[in-house]
Amino acid sequence: MRRIVSRVAVTGLLVLGAGLAAAPSSASFSRPTLTGFASLPALTFVPGSEPSGAALGTAPVNGIAAPWDDQPVQGFSGVLPNKDGTYDVLSDNGYGNKANSGDFLLRVQHIGPVTGTGKVDVLGGITLTDPDHKVPFALTRADRVLTGSDFDPESIVRAGDGTLWIGDEFGPYLLHFDRAGKLLTAPVPLPGVFAPENPTGPSNLPSSKGFEGTAHSPDGRYLYPLLEGTVAGDTPGDLRFNEFDTHRGGYTGKRWTYRLESPANAIGDAIPVDANRFLIIERDSNQGDASQVKRIYLADRRDRNHDGLMDKTLVVDLLTIANPRRLGGFGTTFRFPFLTIEDVALLSGDTIAVLNDNNFPGSAGRTPNTADNNEFITVRLPHSLKPDPRVLP
Repeated sequence: MRRIVSRVAVTGLLVLGAGLAAAPSSASFSRPTLTGFASLPALTFVPGSEPSGAALGTAPVNGIAAPWDDQPVQGFSGVLPNKDGTYDVLSDNGYGNKANSGDFLLRVQHIGPVTGTGKVDVLGGITLTDPDHKVPFALTRADRVLTGSDFDPESIVRAGDGTLWIGDEFGPYLLHFDRAGKLLTAPVPLPGVFAPENPTGPSNLPSSKGFEGTAHSPDGRYLYPLLEGTVAGDTPGDLRFNEFDTHRGGYTGKRWTYRLESPANAIGDAIPVDANRFLIIERDSNQGDASQVKRIYLADRRDRNHDGLMDKTLVVDLLTIANPRRLGGFGTTFRFPFLTIEDVALLSGDTIAVLNDNNFPGSAGRTPNTADNNEFITVRLPHSLKPDPRVLP
């Protein structure tokens, strides 16, 4: 058993918006360019929290052995940039499935930089709970604190009133929480779609292929949860992009189709640029040197070529980012070669932040046989996406 709490060293531009370094010359931006890098060590835990990882066994994985005295700060699957330069980041279900994640408490972490020291602190966070018994099926804990055996949260949207909408993979469900993390309504299922973990009925979606990304309309009324996997009977590689009306509390029946470059790929996140355009992470299932597809596309639901699919334009190849200042100690070409890249945030018209989910302690994309850290990068694009100002922090 061990308890370790870490801080994060930052080089170059602080990802969370403080202590900005001078930008490279405009000539550097003929292709997407790394402007900031930070890394949250894998062995970072919530101080004074509950033990975790008991179902993982004691054999080391990538050099790290469970269990732990505290809850790991890991597995970032959704991100919300705040106006003050901090981020709220959503941890996923813990260790990958219902069976091994019953002692992982679902949480939104609050993180930010310490200006002048080049460090990033875990500032706090909220734990997700269901004290009002909104969940209609049995939970893992009698105290109604939600765990990774109850839901697999993978995407997050903040509503105008500060409440949180979270996309889950086990239903797939939409979950609505107040700003303190209390579930406000019963989980909202996607009609006609059932993951294997869904207790209500025969599955037609592969495991861990529910709502991986959830975007929203600029006015906040509509949510657009995007499935990570193909529903049985649909064309392989086609993903459903549904519309949910938060005012009426139900799906509108409108749906678009995002087609993967290969049916073997998966999406990692979906966020809005304006009412019709969305940034979507698409990735293969490789890591490290084997990585081939780690990309961010601009997807347009207007389907200008009338092929029945969302139009796609490549915005960033995350395996070939210019790094003229050699940020992070890397070479002049920066790679983001992680198994799961699950977070993108639009910081301005031409700057995005991207984060990986390190699948603690299971992924080793940066260094073989070494558990990945949670890395944060900012990337400047060659041209502005001209976003709707309402989708910016």
